[in-house]
Amino acid sequence: MWGYLSVLPAFLALWAAASIWTVFAIAVTNRTVNLTEGIPYISLCGSYPPQSCIFSQLLNMGAAMAAWICILRYHQLRDWGVRKWFNQLILWSGLLCALGTSVVGNFQQKNQQAMHLTGAFFAFFVGHLYFWLQFLLSWKMKSLPQPGALWIRPLRLVLCSLCTILMVAMVILHTWPLRSASAACEWAVAMLLFTLFGLLAVDFSGLDSCTLCLQPGPSLSPPLPASPISLQTQPAQVL
Repeated sequence: MWGYLSVLPAFLALWAAASIWTVFAIAVTNRTVNLTEGIPYISLCGSYPPQSCIFSQLLNMGAAMAAWICILRYHQLRDWGVRKWFNQLILWSGLLCALGTSVVGNFQQKNQQAMHLTGAFFAFFVGHLYFWLQFLLSWKMKSLPQPGALWIRPLRLVLCSLCTILMVAMVILHTWPLRSASAACEWAVAMLLFTLFGLLAVDFSGLDSCTLCLQPGPSLSPPLPASPISLQTQPAQVL
């Protein structure tokens, strides 16, 4: 059974892909990038107005969706019995990825390069770590539920491995410098990360709804029974 929560990762993947390619199209159209000189970096396409404003808005909305997905995933893994420290490590790597994405959009390369590169590190490298940690978890915990077809986990291994190879190639090619080839690797890594986020729709297919429970603060009156502050995901039957 596929609930409405499973739509969120798929929508994020489509939103993120459409965002960067829209900015690329605008940059090519208004000639702020020149394709005859090579493939531009994603950041370069979003460095000049008017697409810089669109770039910021689209990435901020994508970052908000990514953060919400990471929080949902955290509570899902908690309900599956994943150890708290490892689950929190996964959560924080995902949240840092979302934060980095927002920083990349708000601090353009041409204006604040140091902050932009910091955000890019969190978005790409820490975001890449987010999915490796989850794959490692599914490999070590054989009892962990594995929604979806049997080929989903091998597919994630392939996508994570490609991300690793392409990110190493991206850094090496940038330092040589072969900037056009490095930029091509960057675009490929971005699309792979979007795909990995989209695949979380398979894991969320077992979620029917979510509720937010709040715990009142201490008072003189007897406390009412309440759950700790948390987002609780209610699993539905997995087919």
